[in-house]
Amino acid sequence: MTTQETQSPATLAFPTGFVWGAATSAYQIEGAVAEGGRGRSIWDTFAAIPGRVVNGEHGRVAVDHYNRYPEDVKLMAEMGLTAYRFSVSWPRIQPDGSGAVNQQGLDFYSRLVDELLGAGIDPWVTLYHWDLPQALEDAGGWPSRDTAYRFADYAVEVHAALADRVKHFSTINEPWCAAFLGYASGEHAPGRREPAQAIRAAHHLNLAHGLSVRAMREQNLGTEIGGCVNLYTVAPATGSEADLDAARRIDGLQNRFFLDALLTGSYPADVLQDLSAVTDLDFIQDGDLEIIGAPLDVVMVNYYSPFTVSGTPGGAASAAAAPTDTGSPWVGSEHVSFVTSGLPVTAMGWEIDASCLTELLMRVTRTYPAVDLVVSENGAAFDDVLTDDGSVHDSGRVGYIDAHLRACHTAIEAGAPLKGYFAWSLMDNFEWAWGYGKRFGLVYVDRESLRRIPKDSALWYAETIRSGGLPGQAE
Repeated sequence: MTTQETQSPATLAFPTGFVWGAATSAYQIEGAVAEGGRGRSIWDTFAAIPGRVVNGEHGRVAVDHYNRYPEDVKLMAEMGLTAYRFSVSWPRIQPDGSGAVNQQGLDFYSRLVDELLGAGIDPWVTLYHWDLPQALEDAGGWPSRDTAYRFADYAVEVHAALADRVKHFSTINEPWCAAFLGYASGEHAPGRREPAQAIRAAHHLNLAHGLSVRAMREQNLGTEIGGCVNLYTVAPATGSEADLDAARRIDGLQNRFFLDALLTGSYPADVLQDLSAVTDLDFIQDGDLEIIGAPLDVVMVNYYSPFTVSGTPGGAASAAAAPTDTGSPWVGSEHVSFVTSGLPVTAMGWEIDASCLTELLMRVTRTYPAVDLVVSENGAAFDDVLTDDGSVHDSGRVGYIDAHLRACHTAIEAGAPLKGYFAWSLMDNFEWAWGYGKRFGLVYVDRESLRRIPKDSALWYAETIRSGGLPGQAE
């Protein structure tokens, strides 16, 4: 892998030891859904239902990372990545979500870890990225309290098997999405539209996080353990009382419900009040929040875009929308609308504002107990085109990542304990309900041959890593 042009010497240098990574998730890349003893997941079931995923696409093959991982690790090494964040497929480890471990599944991740370490790349393991074993969904899914305990059992099995070589584990990726897109709007698997059950799911996802943190700590294997949240800045469209209340509500359900629980062991009183018309919260048991608030080594922050919201009907509709027929994920605040603010957008219709990443990192730094931070996902989909000469000139993605890395640098300079950055995504993959039409990758994947082709953004990122930072902007 070579760059087309060399950057000027880095004047925005990142700290020594800063983690330069890229990220993926199991269902989006692995394929091989019937290989190696893997059980069925909710995404296998969901994607098989007509109308749930654009063009009826699915992850049965995805980009075949299960079989092509040595090639993919080689690409990572050529890019100069110092770390790779990937998720473990729960149904590969426990096909029915509990009970005996499938050794073939553990062996796959063990081989992947060894391949990474052999290439000088630090593996960062995420234990859950939305692929719940279907057997557990059949027993109630995340609205069932038992699922949280089954997750803790699964977590300790993976932790015990890999902790001799893996030093960084995170629990649940974006619990907001798993709860509210899975059980309220129905945009994601399992596709249920049951607002009260979505709130139960959110609490049990938090509980699963806390139970697994406690259980892994008890193994005393010397690993760093974190939680992962997707955060948004939330701005009111105007200064009206209705819009200010809308911003409070969405910030509460999206950000504070999870940050407060994980970092302070409490739920925001105003959010509980917003939800009181939907549920009596009887599923929150004594001691749950103490478990959820177990101390963490790192908070993983996923950031893509800001929100602008209105509580007044008739606002300018946001360009971002679900790809299929869905309900609202905003339980208790379904009246809130999301509006455009005139910023540039990605192919997802998501507005671009890198300064909001600085704002979020500083908010966590200043508001919550001290904890290391990592940007664990950040990236953009654009309409990438493979040219006749075999190149992909994705200048929009280069500009997006450049701006967000500068936002990271600004946060570090202001005192944020930011230790690393993971671009989303290593390569084009299955983008959930959007299927394969939205490309987030640094590496282009041809849908027919599955050939991997580094985009200009991969070449640029490789040079940024080699330089240890970014060139200064012209005055």
